[in-house]
Amino acid sequence: MRYEYKHLFVFKQLVFPPLFKPIFAANSSILKPFIELYTDGAASGNPGPGGFGTVLKYGKFRKEIYAGFRKTTNNRMELLAVIIGLESITNKDLDVNIYSDSKYVVDAINLKWIYGWQKKGFETKANPDLWQRFIRVYNPLKHKFFWVKGHASNVENNRCDELAVAASKMPNLLIDVGYEERAKK
Repeated sequence: MRYEYKHLFVFKQLVFPPLFKPIFAANSSILKPFIELYTDGAASGNPGPGGFGTVLKYGKFRKEIYAGFRKTTNNRMELLAVIIGLESITNKDLDVNIYSDSKYVVDAINLKWIYGWQKKGFETKANPDLWQRFIRVYNPLKHKFFWVKGHASNVENNRCDELAVAASKMPNLLIDVGYEERAKK
């Protein structure tokens, strides 16, 4: 079978069939600078000692952030990694592509579950303190979420995993107040 493309779209000396045109829309982050935010969380015991790791990349710049907590859960650390990453960005005008291996986080945003949870005040949801904190830094027009397979070929996700696991094993771990206070109830 032979395919002919009568209309081609040229972008930076690359030729694509019309099927690919929407990828290069004027509001796409491909055409303007954007930050890449890679995140991961870890907990040993779940609950148990845990940590998060983030890698932010913008052009030639790179920043790694991590911290460990004495008692927490994996989902809390996954979400906290995203929050800390977004809070650390000083230029709020830039788009941010967020890469996470957490279906818990990515699906909550991409499938818009978070808006239903928010309307109900996160009453029956785990980690309401973190979801409320997330809502304060989240901009749906600027932040895009992408799921990546964990412990696979994504170098930056693997680095975040290394940071999160190492952070969970550090001495003098921080207290995850949101978790420990809720666990007492």
